[in-house]
Amino acid sequence: MSQVLKLWPLLTATHRYDKSFSTRNRGEGTLIEAPILAYLIETRQGRVLFDVGCDYHKLNDPEARQRWFDPVEFPMGPPEMSEEQRLTSHLQGMGLTPADIDLVFLSHLHFDHAGGLCEVCGADVHVHEAELQAAREPADNAYFADDFAGDVRWKPQRDEYDLLPGLRAINTPGHTAGHMSLLIELPEGAPVILAGDAADLTENLEDEVAPGLCWRDREDMAVDSIRKLKRVAAETGAELWPNHDIAFWRTLKRFPEYHA
Repeated sequence: MSQVLKLWPLLTATHRYDKSFSTRNRGEGTLIEAPILAYLIETRQGRVLFDVGCDYHKLNDPEARQRWFDPVEFPMGPPEMSEEQRLTSHLQGMGLTPADIDLVFLSHLHFDHAGGLCEVCGADVHVHEAELQAAREPADNAYFADDFAGDVRWKPQRDEYDLLPGLRAINTPGHTAGHMSLLIELPEGAPVILAGDAADLTENLEDEVAPGLCWRDREDMAVDSIRKLKRVAAETGAELWPNHDIAFWRTLKRFPEYHA
């Protein structure tokens, strides 16, 4: 029986960039606005965060912003993140603190998914072991070394597994070496699959288009993961939620409402 009670989408920042970063070999020259999301999952056994967004300091301190988002070194450019969009602010609005988070599940370790770890130190952090290795290399310039170099309670994973009843990790490599998505069995509605960056946009799912960045250019692996997600969705009756699609984001419920 699923232990999941409620699911809240959290907007942690927005990012304006060339569409080709989301859709491989298409969309160049078209700017899109993308939400950077985290999800709070309340269960009977505690609270789980799926992804943690960006490091607020790197975006709002001028020296740090110049260092990490130098336009030559990082042509994607910096996201925009307000004080109200920090994880701590979202949690405060819910009457919670970072100490109320029991587990963090990271789809992968790119800066816009793992940077906010500094806000929730103390919880166990689940990530694929191949992802941790790729981040430490680093495999690409979207890994920011100090996002994951501190005193983190890592719980590296390899096989697909149940975090707890109703929350199942799905291995979806391709965008990165150890990317994982999450199947959530809600108490009332259809299950939800948080695709993470296996599928930025609805277009990635519908047209089976890989993300712009693929680990070691393994476009085939990324497409295989999209097809896998679609297959799991069909088998479980789940809704597939893309990760950086602003139009899709606008259809989701906002606190104090939640998905159940």
